[in-house]
Amino acid sequence: MRLKYLREQRGISQLKLAIDLNMNQNSISRYENGVREADYATLIRFADYFNVSLDYLLERTDNPNMAK
Repeated sequence: MRLKYLREQRGISQLKLAIDLNMNQNSISRYENGVREADYATLIRFADYFNVSLDYLLERTDNPNMAK
């Protein structure tokens, strides 16, 4: 998942992302490190927050706006 890449590209800390999405910072860290997998609702929240497609977020395409 491109979560860490997207977050770092925007200069957003894990804490800011967690606060903005009303989540726990530890959860963000676990998603970024592959320790935990996000459910569908959480994936959609990430994609909406970064304004990218789910396919881009999940590394199924290199085009951030392309949906399969």
